[in-house]
Amino acid sequence: MRIRRIPGEMEKVDLPDVDLSLIDPIIKKYKNKRGNLIPLLQGAQDLYGFLPPQAFEKISNDTGLNLSDMYGVATFYAQFRLNPVGKHVVKVCHGTACHVQNAGTITDSLKEALKVDDGATTEDGLFTLESVACLGCCSLAPVMMIDNETYGNLSGKDAVKIVKEIKISESN
Repeated sequence: MRIRRIPGEMEKVDLPDVDLSLIDPIIKKYKNKRGNLIPLLQGAQDLYGFLPPQAFEKISNDTGLNLSDMYGVATFYAQFRLNPVGKHVVKVCHGTACHVQNAGTITDSLKEALKVDDGATTEDGLFTLESVACLGCCSLAPVMMIDNETYGNLSGKDAVKIVKEIKISESN
């Protein structure tokens, strides 16, 4: 669960055009199955990296699911994203163990190095920074996760170094 789930103001985001035909096999697989809502949303997000409005409409039209039910699920569960994210999602744990080990310093250092606010994506689209409630590896506190890789026992300086190394490897 993300710490800051509801922003004060809705940020206007330019959404990319999406090829809706890509979602047809997922709809075909789950169309008439009971409990299909979450798998459909997960499949769409896996394809596009987030849930574009056009995908909601297509799923609704093709399956008969209510748009309000779909948006209700997508906004309730933190796993779903309604806006595009960077190529690499940087999650900084702010659970109790990480909090007492100065996770705030890691987030502040990354915000400064990446020049983004918490929950935002860098201008180059490479990183999205998120504070999360728990990553489930308290013995490594403080912890951050980039994509599926976990980094523990960090300082702010360590976290920035890791992000810079990824940026360098991306430019090569």
